[in-house]
Amino acid sequence: MGDAPNLNQIEGCCLCGAITVRGTMARPMVRACHCDMCRKHTSSMFMSIGLDTDSIEVAGDVQTYASSDWAERGFCGSCGSTIFYRTLHDGARNLSAGLFDNAGGAPLELEYFADRCPQGYHLAGDHRKMTTQETIALFAPSEGETR
Repeated sequence: MGDAPNLNQIEGCCLCGAITVRGTMARPMVRACHCDMCRKHTSSMFMSIGLDTDSIEVAGDVQTYASSDWAERGFCGSCGSTIFYRTLHDGARNLSAGLFDNAGGAPLELEYFADRCPQGYHLAGDHRKMTTQETIALFAPSEGETR
């Protein structure tokens, strides 16, 4: 009798399939970021899925762009799909929720830069909404957002 499958393991890919990703979710959650850079990079908000850092596997030729002094963004060089947002100080990758069917079935739990959400849309639901000041204090307390 083999090991039982991990029910929290999810797999996904970019639009063209050149990059595949997988990982496990101990605590499934989706996060949304409304900062200026995320909106420019995605033409909306960046929605990421919370995966266990040690479980993340990315296969394929991911291109990166250094979007700030503390982070970079990964994308597919063929189709342009957003793959991740990575913080440089710890190497943590926040994978794009759109890579996974139904965003991995995870609920929306957190918005970053919620006070910068454009007037044309907002996310419904009872989840935590962090302001610009709260978000910067969490990720880059000595840096601040440069754009």
